[in-house]
Amino acid sequence: MRNKGINSIATEKIPEPLKKENAKIDQAVDIGYEAELWSMADTLRGSMDAAEYKHVVLGLIFLKYISDAFEERKAIVKAEAGDDAANDRDEYTAKNIFWVPSEARWQKISDQAKQSDIGQVVDNAMIAIERENKFIKDVLPKDYARPVVDTVRLGQLIDVISNITVGDAEARSKDVLGRVYEYFLSQFASAEGKKGGEFYTPGCIVKLLVEMIQPYNGRVYDPCCGSSGMFVQSIEFIHAHAKGVASNSNLPPGAKSDISIYGQESNYTTWRLARMNLAIRGIEGQIAHGDSFHNDRHPDLKADYILANPPFNVSDWGEERLGGDKRWQYGIPPKGNANFAWVQHMIHHLAPNGIAGFVLANGSMSSSQSKEKEIRKNIVEAGLVDCMVALPGQLFYSTQIPACLWFLVRNQSNRKTRIRKTLFIDARNLGRMVDRTHRELTDEEIAKIAGTYQEWKKTKATNYEDIPGFCKCVEIEEIRKHDYVLTPGRYVGMEIVEEDDELFEEKMERLVVQLVEQQREARALDEQITANLKQIGFLKD
Repeated sequence: MRNKGINSIATEKIPEPLKKENAKIDQAVDIGYEAELWSMADTLRGSMDAAEYKHVVLGLIFLKYISDAFEERKAIVKAEAGDDAANDRDEYTAKNIFWVPSEARWQKISDQAKQSDIGQVVDNAMIAIERENKFIKDVLPKDYARPVVDTVRLGQLIDVISNITVGDAEARSKDVLGRVYEYFLSQFASAEGKKGGEFYTPGCIVKLLVEMIQPYNGRVYDPCCGSSGMFVQSIEFIHAHAKGVASNSNLPPGAKSDISIYGQESNYTTWRLARMNLAIRGIEGQIAHGDSFHNDRHPDLKADYILANPPFNVSDWGEERLGGDKRWQYGIPPKGNANFAWVQHMIHHLAPNGIAGFVLANGSMSSSQSKEKEIRKNIVEAGLVDCMVALPGQLFYSTQIPACLWFLVRNQSNRKTRIRKTLFIDARNLGRMVDRTHRELTDEEIAKIAGTYQEWKKTKATNYEDIPGFCKCVEIEEIRKHDYVLTPGRYVGMEIVEEDDELFEEKMERLVVQLVEQQREARALDEQITANLKQIGFLKD
């Protein structure tokens, strides 16, 4: 099946309220239209809560993806081997493509989009997909026939999703639909606010973590994986670097990379999102449902890479049931805060030469609470703290609490020459505002932070040097002097400001001229505002 491009959406199939949005999309190319698609889909939400609508939309995108991938593979097999081969399930499963039964194929769903029972049609399709693909049993949403889901809006949403451009190549399908899926995840996280942040870590933070630890070969673990963003970015990192490996990578040019994915998520609906997020990209992984503290589903795992964004400052985490747990090698975590329970859980699962990169609240770097301080001290003295990064504010959808990144290593061979040193990076002044409340790190800033760390990690560190106000390599004796506080600002110092050689008299003359001009512009604006208010009747002479 060849899908219509975004530029050829049939306007008669798009509801009247959306024709204006469709006109915008007609001007778009095949990239960068996620925002327009989101606007169209969100217009159809009506009174439905974002948390509920999330599953409606993402489930449909998933269904569209697997159907398109199936049809593309079917066309290839049919052309190469004929009709009989095109109906052979093995031709699809051997390529990690879902077997999609006839009643679940997107064209049939799209053809029935205007029917009053479209909700049941979609539910039946989801049931059929799970029946034929056992590994996603109980993962897909199957509640489209509920009264809260308006059938007219559902049909219109199906029309919108029907016209996502995917082309003919399987890889392109994964890229486009996967990108749309990820963008929608971020938008739902923003719409849900604090609750949304529980399943989604901002992409720039995930990308920074991945670029810092560079997971090429081995086992990658996330004990609180949310919607699996860490794993998706890890795979994308490999695809981006494996063929023409970046100069700061540890993988030889031309070498193949292979990672195994292990995750766990305690929230059931979020666990379903995680499984769908991986499946839509054809990524295999052992993603378990359960509480990592009390029901560790990977008890014997020793991971080469750990990536995580644990929930901040959880107070009710059941510490009383884990008092003698073998994971508390560096001290028993306090009852009122799970931060250092997460830290030690990850250390426990770290392979002898492994590296862990994770997000924590800023308080973890400097808390004087006796148990937290003692655990932090013991981790530092064990030589595990490789790097600390202070992040700018307003990066998260779920909280305004300032955050930082921890990077812990065991005795890696490329670190033996400075086993008692830690790199501190202060990135609080980086980032750009993307809207009124949220900030993000740019690709250039991510490259700057990750590049600094990678250069420092090299045995000779020939090109690394401390940059006042940004980064500093610190020996353990200095950390002891600061009572094991790990806040980068304590160590990196102040940024060097270039000397101003402009004469005082010249500077004052220039500034006075600038002030007079700004005051003139301000008076002109005031007069214009007054005139406008008078014109519309809100201000009288």
